[in-house]
Amino acid sequence: MTTPTDPSSTAATQALIARRIRQDVQDMHAYAVQDASGMVKLDAMENPFSLPSALQEALGKRLGALALHRYPDARVNDLRAALAAFAGMPARYDIMLGNGSDELISLLSLACSRPMQPGQGGGGRPVVLAPVPGFVMYAMSAQLQGLEFVGVPLTADFALDVPAMVQAIAQRQPAIVYLAYPNNPTANLWDAGDMATVIAAAQQADSIVAVDEAYQPFSSRTYLDVIRARPAEHTHVLLLRTLSKFGLAGVRLGYMVGPAALVAQIDKVRPPYNISVLNYECALFALEYQDTFAAQAEEICAQRAILLEALRAMPGVLAWDSDANMVLMRCPAAAGGSIDAAQQCFDALKARGVLVKNVSKMHPLLAGCLRLTVGTAAENARLIRALQEILC
Repeated sequence: MTTPTDPSSTAATQALIARRIRQDVQDMHAYAVQDASGMVKLDAMENPFSLPSALQEALGKRLGALALHRYPDARVNDLRAALAAFAGMPARYDIMLGNGSDELISLLSLACSRPMQPGQGGGGRPVVLAPVPGFVMYAMSAQLQGLEFVGVPLTADFALDVPAMVQAIAQRQPAIVYLAYPNNPTANLWDAGDMATVIAAAQQADSIVAVDEAYQPFSSRTYLDVIRARPAEHTHVLLLRTLSKFGLAGVRLGYMVGPAALVAQIDKVRPPYNISVLNYECALFALEYQDTFAAQAEEICAQRAILLEALRAMPGVLAWDSDANMVLMRCPAAAGGSIDAAQQCFDALKARGVLVKNVSKMHPLLAGCLRLTVGTAAENARLIRALQEILC
């Protein structure tokens, strides 16, 4: 009987992997989640506030009464209607739910992928295009579904490079253009005129535009207002949101709104029962108490301003304006482009019990940068004290 440590078993497994697992998957790195045990967790843009105790009790009773032995039922349509009302969905639009917005991104790629024909080779693949640095799942979902990812670098101050975007859209004719609004990890909103120009270029290329508003609860603007005002210019635009930043990261619930005919096509590749009874009941419950979550978002925005002020008082630190629940900072010793300063600062913070995200290796524009999630007042105070000890 072989065991997992048996060398012959390991060799056999490796041979199986080499023969049956796609080479590009073998070459990939899995999405990494940092161990946050015992740490002040400021690395994943989560809402730092737990559910108030009274609501915990009410939700527990509600979830306990669910028919967990049955598949999800038409109650999921109650959530679709509640989210449509919450978002102010335009007329003749529809809404589709996903197990987090990550699933919606994957399903959009799947709907736009094309099976490779015999003898076709690697050319002719549909293209997914997005500004970089940006959310890693745009590129990952494209690769996994056999699409080509094209990243267009931002400017040095993290604005859209509009001429480069327009040129890339015209040349590559992408199936999908992603525009995160605000962007991750830079946390900024794109200029309204720049957005209009890029979205118009995508319309000329018959590209689907996915405006990703994952951080909308903390943003000063929503692109949905532009869509409502000028619907004829946005017949190719989908809008993605998630309840993760609303305060339900553990529930895994994302939603996509767009022209009904377009959403209907993407919905065809959605797995049956992709939203569990626990998912949709938690989301419905949260929407009934949306004022509680709105107050939490307001407090996070207030704490964001305090964090930015403290960072900008530290010698040599560069911290960018934010419309999300995160702040991007560049460590002072990295002015020459070194990424070591970010790693040293990250390690020193971790040694002090504070976990943030080192993004300095994600893209050359992010050299020396850390991404800090905005936490509670106490968590932010601890982060600020630690940074002052390290940098000042």
